[in-house]
Amino acid sequence: MAVLYQKYRPQTFAEVVGQEPIVQTLRNATKAGEIAHAYLFTGSRGVGKTTVARLLAKAANCLMGKNGDPCGKCEVCESIAKGSALDVIEIDAASHTGVDNVRELIEHAQFRPTSLAMKVFIIDEVHMLSKAAFNALLKTLEEPPSHAMFILATTDIEKVPDTIASRTQRFDFKRITAESMGATLSRIAKDQKLKLADGVIEAVISQSEGSMRDALSRLDMIASLGSGIALEDVQRLLGVTPLESVQELINKIIAHDSASLPDFFDSTFSGGADPVVFNRSVLHYLRLL
Repeated sequence: MAVLYQKYRPQTFAEVVGQEPIVQTLRNATKAGEIAHAYLFTGSRGVGKTTVARLLAKAANCLMGKNGDPCGKCEVCESIAKGSALDVIEIDAASHTGVDNVRELIEHAQFRPTSLAMKVFIIDEVHMLSKAAFNALLKTLEEPPSHAMFILATTDIEKVPDTIASRTQRFDFKRITAESMGATLSRIAKDQKLKLADGVIEAVISQSEGSMRDALSRLDMIASLGSGIALEDVQRLLGVTPLESVQELINKIIAHDSASLPDFFDSTFSGGADPVVFNRSVLHYLRLL
């Protein structure tokens, strides 16, 4: 059974959440037939970099696309979605860091696609490549085959050499806003027939740090609680700090009541609260004030 973030992975540009400017730019480029030979997608985890890379691979090869958007239904789109398209090659640079891995990929790029219009190479966590591997990749990015497109994705742009970044079109993916995430989670919860108490969606968002994948993973955990999901159960499951506890701490600080703090923290953390999450909740509360 597919987990939620796999089940609800966007299959068209229109379904991507929170990255509208990037999606519109790529859609326009596809519509105009001006797709670049190399892209660099950067941003924190779970914001849609790999998803958009796959969508761009679809858009470049789709048989029935309209207005730059892949149809998501043709043979090409379905094969890419299933990971069975031979001309769309994904590698994880975290486990393929060596120069030999890149040389093999470059050699593969010289051959024309077997069934699609373009051969697409998606290199995830590209910052993990070795210096020699980056140097090997550089020449191909300078003079790529006309039938090949490279999409590099990273969560640490500072480790990507400027020589590589300058030869790509760079797109910075933003953390997904609470408003966009809330609307998406509510829609999915309704589709999954989850009966969530007030505040549950907000609790999930507060734990996800702008990552839709993290949010959907937590919603998956919550679904295991069964029907009639209460906020208190979710807070215990996720280690979320109740607002009342944060307010109690602030009041103790204001009152200079240091003597009661050891007992307060002991009861708070023995009740299942995560210290890191608690600290984040306090800072968030103070910012709101």
